[in-house]
Amino acid sequence: MSRLTIRAATAAFLTLLLSGCIDSSGPVLRDVQPLFGENLRLQFYTLSKGFADEPEQATFKWDGARYAHVGGGMNDVTAFTAHRLQAGAYIIQSEAAKRPRIYEYAVAQKLTDGVFQVIAIDEDDAGASTRAAYCKHVEESHCRIETLRQLFAFARATAARRKGEGSLVLRLADSVPEPPRQGN
Repeated sequence: MSRLTIRAATAAFLTLLLSGCIDSSGPVLRDVQPLFGENLRLQFYTLSKGFADEPEQATFKWDGARYAHVGGGMNDVTAFTAHRLQAGAYIIQSEAAKRPRIYEYAVAQKLTDGVFQVIAIDEDDAGASTRAAYCKHVEESHCRIETLRQLFAFARATAARRKGEGSLVLRLADSVPEPPRQGN
């Protein structure tokens, strides 16, 4: 897998360019709130076969409608929103950096306080009947959805599968405190 592909997997948090991932031609989730506060400093790692690699940090700020990228790496992750899926799990919705007006989705599973495993919502995680009923194959999309019902069906299927891939995302302190100064 090339470094670019691995970065795309890390950005599965928001930039889901992998085959089999679902997308929509507009935001399906509209009830947006800053679930993680106003400011987010995140440390991303690519997960492959249960191992974390390629660390990268990014800073996001709530702009009233989404968490917008304001600094650090992960420039392909421009903005996202988070929505509760079930206890300990969130759906991440982001506008595709390379495909304007296309939204992509991931599930963020809380592992412990401030630590999440993020996995692209993959149509292949759902059964054949769900894929047949809900996926529309259009343009560059393997599975275009339109409704909350469709999104939640695929999100729950992905959440139910425990995978050793995707991204490990750690929430860092908003600011790093300076060490106390010692007197001369």
